[in-house]
Amino acid sequence: MNLHDLPSSFDQYQDRIRHPLLRQRITSAAAAAALIKDGMTVGMSGFTRAGDAKAVPLALAEQARRAPLKITLMTGASLGGEVDRVLTEAGALARRMPFQTDPTLRAAINRGEVMFIDQHLSEPVEHLRAGQIAPIDIAVIEAVAITDSGAIVPTTSVGNNASFAILADKVIVEINLAHSLALEGLHDIFIPKRRPQREPMPLMTARDRIGTSAIMIPPEKIAAIVITDQRDSCSTVLEPDADTAAIAAHLVAFFEREVAAGRLGENLLPLQAGIGNIANAVMCGFIDSPFQHLTMYSEVLQDSTFDLFDAGKLDFASGSSITLSSRRSEQVLGDIGRYKDRLVLRPQEVSNHPELVRRLGIIAINTALEADIYGNVNSTHVGGTHMMNGIGGSGDFARNASLAVFATKSVAKGGKVSSIVPMVSHVDHNEHDVDIIVTEIGLADLRGLAPRERAPVIIEHCVAEPYRQMLRDYVAAANQRGGHTPHLLEHAFDWHVRYAATGSMLPE
Repeated sequence: MNLHDLPSSFDQYQDRIRHPLLRQRITSAAAAAALIKDGMTVGMSGFTRAGDAKAVPLALAEQARRAPLKITLMTGASLGGEVDRVLTEAGALARRMPFQTDPTLRAAINRGEVMFIDQHLSEPVEHLRAGQIAPIDIAVIEAVAITDSGAIVPTTSVGNNASFAILADKVIVEINLAHSLALEGLHDIFIPKRRPQREPMPLMTARDRIGTSAIMIPPEKIAAIVITDQRDSCSTVLEPDADTAAIAAHLVAFFEREVAAGRLGENLLPLQAGIGNIANAVMCGFIDSPFQHLTMYSEVLQDSTFDLFDAGKLDFASGSSITLSSRRSEQVLGDIGRYKDRLVLRPQEVSNHPELVRRLGIIAINTALEADIYGNVNSTHVGGTHMMNGIGGSGDFARNASLAVFATKSVAKGGKVSSIVPMVSHVDHNEHDVDIIVTEIGLADLRGLAPRERAPVIIEHCVAEPYRQMLRDYVAAANQRGGHTPHLLEHAFDWHVRYAATGSMLPE
């Protein structure tokens, strides 16, 4: 069949769907969603609001309202728009993994209505590939184009898209006309071999390209194509405030001392930054620093990445997605060619690969919900029981980084909660994986310190009053009892218990 045999309505998509036979598979979101059946495991594109499927999941929710069904939903990270909320309200989610940020879904998880599997972001496709979890039945992938060979060109994220498409029985592609074709060539799709035949990933610098520019699958696997025209949801990142600016200043000063001591060069080592206001503000702090020719090897490239490019501070950035605020989205994505030769987007099993993190010497900067006096960090659970978002990639980086930094404001809830506590209510990153804790109060360098030495450094450098004196008193009493890591086990969670009962960690 040649192009002239196709319905005229398909002709307008020749530049987006270059495999002529695949244009016959263009259909509605509802028809595509009907391919998803009760009990299936579905892999959807999307990594922190970027490159997520936008039409098919909403059509699936409508389908679930008419005829109840439940699926296991796997993604790269969080989805944009209201997808998780709508699917939750429709009762369509039985299980969700490996990360989410939606308040409605979070509430359902904490009520036990949706089973949430919180994973390091480098792990899900490893488990899929090894058959350790249920296989993907169908993948829903957003794309900017399909090549003449049937390969899928992703949009603003790669995440787990490639492995979902490769491992799924069928693939639904959403061609999003809102994304520029200039995105093509930005991606580097590398899929490791199955163990034990796996070879080392041949990536030696953040700049290296080791794969293909599109997701290579047999075109016959593409069961449906849906045309959309909707931009990614913008991030909610805020401008730096006094506290986040202070955190950034403390960290920049620390790096200056490291350079002066000869432990780092003026271009530091490749930087990784977690998602959110604090991490974004810390990265913005490098704009007015003395550091030059910086590189990033990270997951999510936020506003600060492009602010650093524009300031002439950043030479190259490798990530798995581009997630921008409304302030930066149109400017960056509307002129992506300006940055394209300094960017690459990879699968998250590459961006977060523990061996690569260690090989490249990554400086990892992530955020904490709370930390304790010995350097254990809780990133996920409020009060030790209620899931917030998930561990994300922080563990992939922290355990293997050359420097593992965790940043947080010293207090929350108007001072009613201290972010530094006697013992964290849930441990995501234990003391062995945490080198630096920094708040707006100051910075605690924990390298080479025993637990009894760590506690006073954290208390004096990172804690706000009156919690500082409360922790001094706790440590003094714990030291009297003894131990390598002194604690008063019967009082270690008093602050959390008091907050649950009264709404404040402060004594009445």
